Amino acid sequence: MGQPTDYRYLPIPEELPLLPLRDVVVFPHMILPLFVGRERSVAAVEAALAGDRLIFLSSQKDVNQEDPTVEEIYEVGAVAMIMRMLKLPDGRIKVLVQGIGKARMNGVVQSAPCTVVRIERLAEAPLDETSELEVAALMRTVHDLLTQQAELGKPLSPEILAVVENMEDPSTLADLVASSIGLKIAEAQELLEIVSPVKRLQRVKDLLAKELELLTVQNRIQSQAKEEMGKSQREYFLREQLRAIQTELGETDVRAEDVAELRKKLEAANPQAEARAEAEKQIRRLETMHHEAAEYSMLRTYLDWLVDLPWSKGTKDNLDLKKARKVLDEDHFNLEKIKERILEFLAVRKLKKDHKGPVLCFVGPPGVGKTSLGKSIARALGRKFVRISLGGVRDEAEIRGHRRTYIGALPGRILQGMKQAGTNNPVFMLDELDKIGADFRGDPSAALLELLDPEQNHAFSDHYINLPFDLSGVLFIATANVLDTIPSALRDRLEVIRLSGYSAEEKVAIAERYLVPRQREACGLKKKDMNFSKRALLRIITEYTAEAGLRNLEREIGGVGRKIARRFAEGKKEPLLISETMVPKFLGAPRYLPEDARNANEVGLATGLAWTEVGGEILLIEVGTMKGKGELILTGHLGDVMKESAQAALTYARAHAVELGIAPEIFETLALHIHVPAGAIPKDGPSAGVTMATALISSLSGRKVRADVAMTGEITLRGKVLPIGGLKEKILAAIRAQVTTIIIPQQNSKDLEEVPAHVRRKVKFVLAQTMADVLAAALEPAP
Repeated sequence: MGQPTDYRYLPIPEELPLLPLRDVVVFPHMILPLFVGRERSVAAVEAALAGDRLIFLSSQKDVNQEDPTVEEIYEVGAVAMIMRMLKLPDGRIKVLVQGIGKARMNGVVQSAPCTVVRIERLAEAPLDETSELEVAALMRTVHDLLTQQAELGKPLSPEILAVVENMEDPSTLADLVASSIGLKIAEAQELLEIVSPVKRLQRVKDLLAKELELLTVQNRIQSQAKEEMGKSQREYFLREQLRAIQTELGETDVRAEDVAELRKKLEAANPQAEARAEAEKQIRRLETMHHEAAEYSMLRTYLDWLVDLPWSKGTKDNLDLKKARKVLDEDHFNLEKIKERILEFLAVRKLKKDHKGPVLCFVGPPGVGKTSLGKSIARALGRKFVRISLGGVRDEAEIRGHRRTYIGALPGRILQGMKQAGTNNPVFMLDELDKIGADFRGDPSAALLELLDPEQNHAFSDHYINLPFDLSGVLFIATANVLDTIPSALRDRLEVIRLSGYSAEEKVAIAERYLVPRQREACGLKKKDMNFSKRALLRIITEYTAEAGLRNLEREIGGVGRKIARRFAEGKKEPLLISETMVPKFLGAPRYLPEDARNANEVGLATGLAWTEVGGEILLIEVGTMKGKGELILTGHLGDVMKESAQAALTYARAHAVELGIAPEIFETLALHIHVPAGAIPKDGPSAGVTMATALISSLSGRKVRADVAMTGEITLRGKVLPIGGLKEKILAAIRAQVTTIIIPQQNSKDLEEVPAHVRRKVKFVLAQTMADVLAAALEPAP
C-alpha cells in the first residue's frame, strides 16, 4: 500500500462521473487498483481523466447486475482521485485510485455515454463530548484486537499494524482498519455511511471482536482435530491388542461373523463376474479392519447393498395371453389400446425369450387409472411391481445415488426399488415424470436418459454401487399428465400411449364394476347394504363431479357409503338402493349444475372447446363493441398465443368485411372488446381462433351465434381452419354442456376414430376447412 496523499482540502465539484463497483467499498485515504471493463464504466474513467481526475465510486447492491441503474447503487460512496491509468491488451483499463472523502448522490445529471451524478460531500461529524481519554482507549483496543488476530493467523500486513499503532485520528483509523480486514460489502457500506468518527470506530471494534472470537474457536477446533488423530491411532493399537486377547480366550469375533454372513449372501446373489470380484475385494478389506472403526460400518453397509441386490434372481413371465387378458379386464374397463400393447409384448416374449422390455409412457388427465394400470400389468405378467414418484425430484443423486465418500451415502431410488422388488425384472413405474425438476445439484432427467434406453440400461451405473447393473429385463412404465415439460431427448425414448377422459356412460360402468364394490368394502358394508341405480350414479357424475378421471366420483360414492355405515351403526339396518332422487339427501345440494349450457342464441357470444391437464372444458367467448377508433381490447388472463389468435381473427374479419355483411368503415369508429370469462384462470393456445372469429363476426354483423353449437380450431389470416389436439376430451366437455353440434377442423376427422361410437352418436359433427364452413354452421342466416 502506498503512502496516501492528503486531499482533505481539495475542492470537490458538485457533479462527477459515477463508477459502480462490484465487490469493494472504497474508504477515504484508501489506495487500490481497479480493473474497469464495462463500456459505461470506461466512459466514466475517461470523463474523469479529461477533467480534474476526480470520480465518484459507489458499490452495487447486487454484484451480479451487469448494467445497474442508479437505484441499484448505494447512495453513499467515496470521491476518489485517479492517480494512474493503464490500458490493457484485452480492452480493459487498470486505474489506481485514492479515496478523498465521502459523498452522497442527490440525482442524475447525465446518463450517456456515462452516468454523471450530483453529489453532496459528507463532512465528518465533530467529536462529541467523549473525552480524549476514552477515544485513546478505544483506539488502543482496536490496535490490540488487530494484533491478536495477526497472532492467531489472520493475514494482515505488518505495515498496517505499524500505521495503526502510530495513528492519532480516530476517523482515519476507522477507515484504514475497515479497508484492511476483508469485510462483507454490506458491513463495509454500513461503516462508510456512519459520519461520527467515534461511532464508526466503535463499530469497527465490535466487528474485530466478533472476528477474533471466530478465529479463537477455529484454532481450538484445529487443535482438537490434531488431538483426535493421535487419540485414534492409540485406540487402534489398543483394539488390536484386545482382539489378540479375545482370540486367546476363545471369545466371539464379530468381524468373522460379518464376513461369513456376507460370503453366504454373495453366493446366493450370484452376481456377474465384475460385481463378484469387487465384492470379494471389499470383503477382504473388511477382514483387516476392526469392527469398531468408523470405516468398518460404511464398508459393511456398502457390502450389504451389494449382496442384497437381485443380480440374477427373476420371476417367470405369465405367457398365457388369455389369462393375461382376463386379469387386465378384471382390473380396468375399456383401455383397449394399452391392453393390446401388453398382449403384444407377451406374444413377442413368448416367441423371443431375450426380447428387451419396452419403455411405455401413459399420458392423460389425473384419475384415469395410469398408476393402477401399472399394478394390473404387473399382475397380468406375474411380475413384482415397484413404483417411485418423480414429482418434485431435483437432485440427480436421487436417481444415481451418492458416491461412497459422502457420509450417509445410499444408492439412488432406482436400485433401491430393485432391492425392494427382490427380482431383476419387475414392472417399474416412474410416476409423475412430467413433474421432475432441475437445479444446481444436477438434472435428474439427464440421468433417466441411460435408464430408459433399452440399448444402454443393460449396464446401468449407480454412483454408490459403482458397478454395472442389468436393467434390460425391467418393464419401465412412466406416467405424466402432459408431455410438454418432458425434455425432448427423454421423450424420444418413450412409447407414448394416451389415456383420454371417460364419458359419463363409461364412468357409470366403471362405478358399478369397480368403485361401488371397493367403497362398500372400505365402509364395512355387505353387497346388499348399499347399491346405486344407474340414474343415481349418472346424477353424481354430472352434478357432483367435474373431472376427466374418477377420483372425485369414488370420493362421493365413499361419502354415501360412510353415511349408510353410520345409519347401520345407529341401529337402522335396512338395505338401501340409492335412487336418483335420494342423492341430494346424502351429498347435499348439487355442486356442478349445467350452467354452461346456453339456452338462447345471442350476438357476440360463442362456445369454444379447450383442453387442460384435467380434461376438456367449454370456453365462452364474449365480444362487445363501443365507440372508439378500432382498438382491440383483450381480457380474461389470456396468453400470448391466444392474443395472437384474436389479432388473426380481427384481420380476417376486416379483410372479408363486405362478404360477411359488415360495413368496412365500422372498424374505424368502434372499439372491440374480447373477453373470456373466468378471468382469474390463465388461458392460452391457438385452438380458440375460430371461436374468437365467430364471436367477433357475430358482434359486427348482428347475426346471432347458435347456442347448441361448440367449436374448436386454429385460424389463419386467410381463413383456413387448422387441426388441434385433445379432441376426445373436448367432445366429452361439449356433451356435458348439452351441445348438439360440434365444429372441428377437417384434418381432425381421423381422430374421431378414437372417440367411442356411443359418444359420436350423441352429437353432430361439422368438418370445417375454412371459416366460411364454420360461420355457415354456427351463425343464424342473415336476415
